[in-house]
Amino acid sequence: MNTQVNVGSVLSHTLGAEIDIFATCPQSIQVPKDDYLKNVADVARWSEQYGCRGILVYTDNSLVDAWLVSQLIIENTTRLCPLVAVQPVYMHPYTVAKMVSSYGFLYDRRIYLNMVAGGFKNDLNQLNDPTPHDRRYERMIEYVHIIKQLLGAETGISFEGEFYKVDKLRMTPPLPPELFPGVFVSGSSEAGLAAAKAMGAVAVKYPKPPGEYENEPPDETIDSGVRVGIIARDDENEAWNAAYERFPVDRKGELAHQLAMKTSDSVWHKQLSELGATPENNPYWLIPFQHYKTFCPYLVGNYSKVATELARYIALGFTTFILDIPPSEEELYHTGAVFEQAIAQAQVKEVV
Repeated sequence: MNTQVNVGSVLSHTLGAEIDIFATCPQSIQVPKDDYLKNVADVARWSEQYGCRGILVYTDNSLVDAWLVSQLIIENTTRLCPLVAVQPVYMHPYTVAKMVSSYGFLYDRRIYLNMVAGGFKNDLNQLNDPTPHDRRYERMIEYVHIIKQLLGAETGISFEGEFYKVDKLRMTPPLPPELFPGVFVSGSSEAGLAAAKAMGAVAVKYPKPPGEYENEPPDETIDSGVRVGIIARDDENEAWNAAYERFPVDRKGELAHQLAMKTSDSVWHKQLSELGATPENNPYWLIPFQHYKTFCPYLVGNYSKVATELARYIALGFTTFILDIPPSEEELYHTGAVFEQAIAQAQVKEVV
């Protein structure tokens, strides 16, 4: 592999609006314990090498702590920004603000926050949190408000809401303005979209095929993103062979997906599950999601075909792309080649 595409900088330079690319960190339950630290460090370095702005770090009751994993990522890269999944039930908003300011102080690194409203109901039940779906987004708005106020104020802040109250609370060490965190939240439900607007957050969707958005594009008043995997090769058959080798059809996985559906109240989970099969030769592929191998749809095919789909998402107004966990450096190379073509196609459309 003699060349590489610096995805992030190329996109920012060639399009009028800035396009952000994030990778995703391996999960501790999917990697042998003895290999996990090296795997995280490798994926972080690959992601930085190929120009990703940051890397998503999952959180739920089954995983090691996302903040500790983020420290490992920071210590093995020079500029990659952790996109830390934050579950409000786990910690007070002051603790999140303290972690952000501490990473800024210790490493001069920006942190992004991926706000998690819920997901698996069993996780919340184990923590004795019966709060209904939409109410969790209302709580999240207060939560993020306190974080932002703490990190942006030079003096102590006071706040009294329905869910949280603080009095003359001050954050030290102070956070430099250029390290102020970006905020992401799921935008698949009406409650999620409303929260994104209230928090000034990027609304991230687990996308449907781009054609289904052409009569219903994302809200132009907020930044929008998609969570999508990519498997692309110069040759179409080679791409699909790689896809089925990585994600074989698995009856056990299909049953696990059905069980997860029963324990999840995520709107995006239900929306993807209801899409069903896609037409033959369509690059939009749901088998990995439907067989519980991953949590997002995939685009599969030759470079040109997948690039065309990405360019359609960009033209619709999606400015952030969160990729699935890269299994190898080679996959990021192929992804970079696809984005390079997608950029060129998006440029032509803008000129026309």
